[in-house]
Formats: sequence, structure tokens, C-alpha cells
Amino acid sequence: MYIGIDRGSLYLLEAGYRVDLAIGDFDSLSPVEKESVFEHAIKIITAPAEKDETDTQLALSYALTHYQAATFEMIGMTGGRLDHFLANLWMVLEPRFKPYSAQIMLRDRQNTVSYLLPGEYKIEQIPEMKYLGYCCLTPVENLTLRYSKYTLNQVTIPHPMSLASNEFIEKTAYISFDEGIIAVIQSKDE
Repeated sequence: MYIGIDRGSLYLLEAGYRVDLAIGDFDSLSPVEKESVFEHAIKIITAPAEKDETDTQLALSYALTHYQAATFEMIGMTGGRLDHFLANLWMVLEPRFKPYSAQIMLRDRQNTVSYLLPGEYKIEQIPEMKYLGYCCLTPVENLTLRYSKYTLNQVTIPHPMSLASNEFIEKTAYISFDEGIIAVIQSKDE
């Protein structure tokens, strides 16, 4: 299923995808573009431009209400405005989204962001991705990183910080931690 969020609805149509749901305030579309989206989308949910959540939050909330067990791959959430990127990156900290963190992924041409709640994980290297970053969105307790270029053993990260530019040494890395939320970022140079 393809959900287009605001201008993302137009991008989906231009790329030849079916838009099952177009959602947002559509304030980034010209009248002609908006007409095209509304003509081709199977379902449309409009929201006022002035609201208490972003179009992305609105769309994810809708998707989780109707497709709770799905995985949500969100494309185009990292470019453009920095305030929107940070809202998208930190969205999983909201209590309504936190339980679904592991089902949410942000992706663009250069980066893939997935989220981990406390536990033990094997991180499979995505083909063509060279770098492995761990962005501690909250304080993290007992962080262990193995089978990567830079390792840690039972380290506490007392505040949000990014452990950037690590690398896979094989096709799989290992991470474990007891408290916190971590965004795992696989990336490559352009």
C-alpha cells in the first residue's frame, strides 16, 4: 500500500505508483498539482494547514490505526527542511508511536534509518551502504557494539548523541542495550 503525504502524493504519481491514500494539508502543491493528486488518489484525507501535528504524524497515526502490524517504510523524510527532518527522526519518541518503533524506517538515496528499543539485535548490512551510525535519541544504558569497526562494551550514554561513522567489518553487526531508543543509520557517500 502506498500512502502519499502532502507533496509526496505527487511524487508517487510522477514515479508511476498508485496512490492508495493521499493525506495532508496539501499546502505544498499548486492548484493544478493538487487537482491531479485528488483525481488519481484512491482515498484522500485533508487536514487544515494550521494543526497540532505534522502531515507525517497525521499519516503515521492513520496508518497505525488501520495497519498496526505493517512495516512502515517512509521515503523522502530526510531532505528539505531541517525542522521537518528532526520531527521525523524523533517522532518515535512520542508515546503513541514508541511501541511501533521497530516497524518504522526512514529511507532516502543515501540513508536508511531504523529504530531499536532495548534488546539484542543483529544488524544486517544493506547492500551498498558503507557506514553504520547509532544515534542515541535518549540516554542509553549498557550499550554494547560488536562486529563493527568501533566497538563498545556495556557503556552508558548519559544524553542524546550520535555515534557516527562506524562501519561493518562483515555483513552483520551486533548491538545490545538495556534502556533507551536508538536510531540505527546505514549510509553511503554520494
